[in-house]
This record gives sequence, C-alpha cells and structure tokens, in this order.
Amino acid sequence: MFEYNSGFADKIRAMLENREMRGFKPGYYPQTLKYFDTYCAECCPGAAKLTQALVHAWLDKTNVTPNQMRLRTGAIRQLGLYMCAIGDDAYVLPDKFTSYTNRQNPFILTDYELSALFAAIDRLPEDKTEPFMNEIAPTLFRLTYTCGLRPNEARELLTENIYLGSGEVLLTHTKKNHERIIVMSDDMRAMCCEYDLRRRIFGLGSPYFFPSNNGGAFTSAKLRNVLNKAWLDVMTTPQNPFPHTLRVYDLRHRFASACLNRWLDEGRDLNNMLPYLRTYMGHNTLNETAYYIHILPENLVKSAAIDWERLNALLPEVNVCPD
Repeated sequence: MFEYNSGFADKIRAMLENREMRGFKPGYYPQTLKYFDTYCAECCPGAAKLTQALVHAWLDKTNVTPNQMRLRTGAIRQLGLYMCAIGDDAYVLPDKFTSYTNRQNPFILTDYELSALFAAIDRLPEDKTEPFMNEIAPTLFRLTYTCGLRPNEARELLTENIYLGSGEVLLTHTKKNHERIIVMSDDMRAMCCEYDLRRRIFGLGSPYFFPSNNGGAFTSAKLRNVLNKAWLDVMTTPQNPFPHTLRVYDLRHRFASACLNRWLDEGRDLNNMLPYLRTYMGHNTLNETAYYIHILPENLVKSAAIDWERLNALLPEVNVCPD
C-alpha cells in the first residue's frame, strides 16, 4: 500500500477505497497517483484544490513514455471526477486528453493454428526458472481455451475452487470481483484430474492450481512468453518469418467465436443464445458478448440465424474488443 502525504492524500485514499467498494481492482491507480502525490508534496506543499494549472503542470513536468502518459492522464481524470462527485470544486481533465489507445482487435486462430499451437505446448521443454512449466502449460492453456477464461482467471485459480468430481469451477478473481461458476467439459475434467495427481507432488502446498516455482501465481508476462514460445516454434517459417504474436486473451476470443459458429451450425437463434454465453464468460453487459458476432466470417454473419434488427440496439455501442 502506498503512503500519500500531499494535501490530496485523503482524497486519493478515499477515491481508491470507493473504487474498491464498487468492485474495481486497484490497477495502476495507486502507483500513478503516488507520482502525483509526490509531485504535489515537493512542488506545491499545502495545495488541496485540484486546478487546471496544477494538473497540467504535473503532466508537463513528467518525462514519460506515451503509455505512461496515458496512465497518468487517466488516473488524474478519475481523481477529478471523484472529487467533483463528493462536492469539491475540482478540475476534470477532458476525456480527449486521456488519449486512450484502441484495444487490439482479437486474433482468431484457425482450426489448424489451434491444433498446431497445442501440439507445440505439449512439446515444451523444461524451463530453467519454472521447471514444471511443461507439466502445467498443457492443462492451463486448455482450461483457458475450453472454458473461455480471462488470463488471470486461470493463473490465479485456487485449488480449493476447482471441484474435480463435478467439473465445476468457482472463479473468484474476476473482473470487478464478480464471482461465477462454470462447468468444464468431461474431457477437460479428466485432464485436470490427471494433472492434479502430478500437481500434488510438485505443488509443495501452494494454494494455486497452477503454481509457479515460488508457490505463488504465475505472472501474466510469464504465461504470454510461454504461449508465444510454442506459437513461434510452429508458425515461424521461411515464408512467414514474422508471425503474428499471441495474447493469452486470444484463446478466450477463439472460444467465443467457436461457440457462435457451433450454434450457427446447429441452426440456433443467436439472439436467444447470447445471454448464456454472456453468463458463462462473465461479461458485464450483453453488448460485450454481441461484439463477437462482428468477427465471424462474412458468410456466417449473413446467416438467417442472426436477427440484426434485434441486435442493432446493442451492436452500435460495441466498438472495442471486450474482455
């Protein structure tokens, strides 16, 4: 927990507590606002009013990368919004200054690419820093794909929350801390049961179902690197020397598109099926789920199973990739 010492210390702490009570994870706000707090304590001690001059002076003074600037403008805008909400006369940095970058469009793996990827994951060698990664990765990434999990939902999964007898999984480390229960397929449950016998030996009492060598959860960077090691091993060819890199999120996107394709093949009405997919994937709104219809192949999008009149109220709001 960061300590705040400027005239804005109480407001920063209150804002962070308010966000936590509303179900948001801390994210980058505590550290970013610590930079602002330090600046205020050193350059304008005693200042307690968030003015335009103060905000712009802090942003102009900092020598940071474009991404760091994006984080700082976003954090200081949220602080201004919070202070106004509690009745303070505070400056709110206009949204246009926050320069949010568009999220990457999802990369949807083909059937061949998906099969090749998992075959490469199954062949991963031992990792010097994570000697059991080759034991963990095949199950971890398959669970992520077959259950459409967010990357952190798999890597932070607690052993006590996976019920191998029934195939149920309780997800607690989710977006906005909204818990949900999903059910694995029979094949996935069988694989988890087999993996669990090995995990009990190398897990050394870690509470995580996929424990890192230090007993904690894997970092997102580690899983991304492992995934791309397997991907680049099979996709790098003389004809394709620089293949598209993968994000663990791409497995979740592939899951969503695969569900929609299967329902179309079965002749189901997607409008009726979307709420089920929304609940399973843990989306906050139905329009986040409806987004995936946009990325279906054109011949499927024209299918009579999609009632565009009913979806028009949702789809215009969806302009970024959901998570």
